[in-house]
Amino acid sequence: MDAETRHDFTVFVADRSAGLFRFAMGLTGHPHQAEDLLQSALAKAYRHWPRVRHGNPDAYLRKAMCREQIDWFRRPSWGRELPSDRLPERRVADGTATVDLRLALGQALGRLSPKHRAVLVLRYLEDLPDDEIAAVLGCRPATVRSLAARGLERLRVLCPELAPRLAEERR
Repeated sequence: MDAETRHDFTVFVADRSAGLFRFAMGLTGHPHQAEDLLQSALAKAYRHWPRVRHGNPDAYLRKAMCREQIDWFRRPSWGRELPSDRLPERRVADGTATVDLRLALGQALGRLSPKHRAVLVLRYLEDLPDDEIAAVLGCRPATVRSLAARGLERLRVLCPELAPRLAEERR
């Protein structure tokens, strides 16, 4: 890879890493797993960057992360993590008043199936339309709507703390 292409990739990662990490957090619900997921997707994107950069790199990375997260559940649990001599950098904690709700929502999202979680994260966190979500997940828009409806229904059961918020938003 030439220096210009490498620089283009570096600039893209610097500009989009926060949003991509937020998306990975929505998929995994755990900061360390989100970092691993994002790193795996970025490694794949780097290998194919000359082709990827001329298309839609955000869509490529979201699709790669969704597939990686879904495939992660199919792998055996041994050998997933490797020891390291370096400690990861610490992120500054979020100081908002909605921490309890966020924790409850995160736990509830973690209990959803990977496809339901991916659809809800793509729709409500990334604000993508059904057609784009269908393209990312490799299904039809009708399937996306069905997965979203069932995912929300399950989320309401798993996280009853959301009920007042959902009632406010319907008004």
